[in-house]
Amino acid sequence: MKVFQSLCKQLSSKGGSVEAAHRATFSTSSYSCGPRKKNPYEEVDQARYSRVVRSVLACRDPVQTPESLLEEDDLLFGPVSKGKPPQQDEARVPRNWFPIFNPERSLKPCTEPAAPLKIPLQRNSMPSVTRILQRTMTAKQLFYLERWKQRMILELGEDGFAEYTSNIFLQGKRFHEALESMLSAPGSTNEGDENLLHCGYLRSVQHLLKDVRGVCALESAVQHGTLKYTGLLDCVAEYRGELCVIDWKTSEKPKPFLRNTYDNPLQVVAYMGALNHDANYSFQVQCGLIAVAYKDGSPAHAHFLDSELCSHYWAKWLLRLEEYSAKDKKDKSLDGQEPGACEDAAGAGAAFPAGAEGSPPPTH
Repeated sequence: MKVFQSLCKQLSSKGGSVEAAHRATFSTSSYSCGPRKKNPYEEVDQARYSRVVRSVLACRDPVQTPESLLEEDDLLFGPVSKGKPPQQDEARVPRNWFPIFNPERSLKPCTEPAAPLKIPLQRNSMPSVTRILQRTMTAKQLFYLERWKQRMILELGEDGFAEYTSNIFLQGKRFHEALESMLSAPGSTNEGDENLLHCGYLRSVQHLLKDVRGVCALESAVQHGTLKYTGLLDCVAEYRGELCVIDWKTSEKPKPFLRNTYDNPLQVVAYMGALNHDANYSFQVQCGLIAVAYKDGSPAHAHFLDSELCSHYWAKWLLRLEEYSAKDKKDKSLDGQEPGACEDAAGAGAAFPAGAEGSPPPTH
């Protein structure tokens, strides 16, 4: 404190002050070293700039409106390129409607058949249901199918992938043959058969078979004379009291929801509509069932389609038919060849192995 007081006295005797000393102390700052940096904005001719601003503002209307702003933008930047807003996908309806149900037929056979009907498939110029669905797959379905195929080829190689798909379809074929044998003559199957006991697909559907009664048709061909297509259905039988077109599917992946079955509902209603108007059958069917069996033997998923749901998918099937017809006419006009003949169901689905991610399951 005494040192500070003596310092103050010295400054006072020299005509200075503490405040002056304080300012002097901070006058030697590092910011004062070297020449000061020029601000580029200081080089702008402020008077000229002010005149320009005033002249621009003088040309404007006193009050800006949305219309005047658009006119100004149009002069400065040119006309606006207006793109059309994305249109909502309207519900498409078939141009040529044909009913799925036949009011002239009863819902059940007049007499119980001694054996299930097995109408042989006739090869003719009519396309099969499977061919129509494959030819009218969406771009998204094709993308996922090709991506899955390339991934499998990368993992297994070309030969390994061919062997994999061959084994998948062979297992599916044997599964259908075993089901046909069991449903043709219930109780005749030897439960001790080692092959059947080790078939995971058959174990998977055991709980569903308990609810299947009154088998009317097995591996039987149907043909729609008016809409010009044919197919080979798996089974027509009662499931929990409702007469159904039953489609047995195999899969390595769970399909717990109907949407997981891709185009299978369209396949079922296509068979149904053909059966209901095929002279080989004296009855009609108004319900469907998609039964998905699993290789590991886990309980199969059953997707039941009532008459309302069948009508919904029937409209979609008619649209696919129209799309196929348009593509078929275009192809014929380009090469002058006849359209492909009907394939049998066993070979038509060879491009779609069961359980393939993003791809429709095979016909069998």
